[in-house]
Amino acid sequence: MLTTILLFILGFVFIIKGADVLVDGASAIAKRLGISEVIVGLTIVAFGTSAPELAVNLFSATSGATDIAIGNVIGSNIANIFLILGIAAMIIPLKVDKNIFKKDIPFSILAGVSVLLLAGSSIFDKSQSAVDSLTVSDGLVLLSFFCVFLYYLWNQASTDEESKSNKDMSVPLAKNIYMITFGLVGLVAGGKFVVDGAVAGAAYFGVSEAIIGLTIVAIGTSLPELLTSVVAARKGKDDIAVANIVGSNIFNVFFILGVTALIADIPFKASSIIDVIMSILASVLLFVFMFIGRKGYLEKWQGFTFILIYLAYVAYLIMSI
Repeated sequence: MLTTILLFILGFVFIIKGADVLVDGASAIAKRLGISEVIVGLTIVAFGTSAPELAVNLFSATSGATDIAIGNVIGSNIANIFLILGIAAMIIPLKVDKNIFKKDIPFSILAGVSVLLLAGSSIFDKSQSAVDSLTVSDGLVLLSFFCVFLYYLWNQASTDEESKSNKDMSVPLAKNIYMITFGLVGLVAGGKFVVDGAVAGAAYFGVSEAIIGLTIVAIGTSLPELLTSVVAARKGKDDIAVANIVGSNIFNVFFILGVTALIADIPFKASSIIDVIMSILASVLLFVFMFIGRKGYLEKWQGFTFILIYLAYVAYLIMSI
């Protein structure tokens, strides 16, 4: 058991360090290409900080621990908004770019609704034992939405003349490619250690893999988003702080769940509906909060509300064990 705990902790260390190096390298390359902070946050930073979820899900799918796969993604999306944006907003009110709350947050809402609809018959069966799954065809649907999202971002970036004029060609390309490669290796190794440790821990304590995925693994793989958003908020980089979270949530569902479903069917229990609804509620509340108080700002009281909701949700999970 001690070895399992050590591997679990080591996995998180690899994930955090790997994501940190990956984001630094990718962000530097983005500056070289002349891309705005919003686009960087929604793409390179979001994908970099979502890489732990991808690594965990790939190893979960290939090892047969698919309950962790769905719990990891949905749990991370809930933690991203309620916990991470809540903490960031408590540090300093966040100004949200109008494109984020008018276009990108609705994409995040669509992501949650897509999972709810694709879940199928388990939504309409009141039995707690009812099981459906996200299949290959569902994965293709999610990846199609992801392609639409990428096209929207490409179109937005191609019309951003101001950022193009601020290219920094002095950024060392080779060094940052090396950083990206190193970061990916750390994420992959860390993902394997986390999944192995989580499955073993769940079996030892008699806790379901779904609960482990929704809490420990979800929060652990959200640490890169937390660190990125908090640091960005303290530095006044509000666009990166918020776009990182919204982009990660979109990546998590459309790309990561989509790819995972292509590898293995992902069981979806009727009892998990509440978790998906919570992820949708998180995005809906974020959208609504943009029009309450100062328009386009996530204020401290709203961040505090997010944290309270997250604590209540975790309490519900604990009581349901």
